[in-house]
Amino acid sequence: MKLTEKEVLNPVGEVQDKKIELNPLPYDFDKVSLMDNTKLGADIILKVLSESLGNRDFIWVKKPAGAPATDQQIREAASSDAVILALGDCGSCTSWVVLDAIRLEKEGIPTISICSDHFASFARQLAESHGMPDLRILEIEHPIAGLTNDEVEEKTHKIVPNLLYLLQIP
Repeated sequence: MKLTEKEVLNPVGEVQDKKIELNPLPYDFDKVSLMDNTKLGADIILKVLSESLGNRDFIWVKKPAGAPATDQQIREAASSDAVILALGDCGSCTSWVVLDAIRLEKEGIPTISICSDHFASFARQLAESHGMPDLRILEIEHPIAGLTNDEVEEKTHKIVPNLLYLLQIP
């Protein structure tokens, strides 16, 4: 038997000394980008959340779950007043939801990231290690994958009050 040792990188890494300030959510806003990482259920979550936001314009941006958003996708999402990103419900997709949200925050765009409750702690650790301990992470009950559309909608309706609270919408 041959053993091979490989270095495994910790995605959280070292915590940055420099804290990056979170952009405030706008008091009033007309345009929201919905960044769908194409994970099963992400589109349903974003649809239900968008329906709860009333008469606003929505920009849908799709990207692969296991990869960063392209510069074009970031520019497209950043053309709005705020961005909601979904879905972090495994290690790699949670990483990219958080890292894409940080890129958008650095561009001056406030974000809300949707992560399952099983991966929210990891999402917060990753955000903190990149200098954004206050990144807005809205938790949805795990699991999402493998559920029917109706079951995903039911779980999403449970987080709508938290979204409205974050956005200060009565």
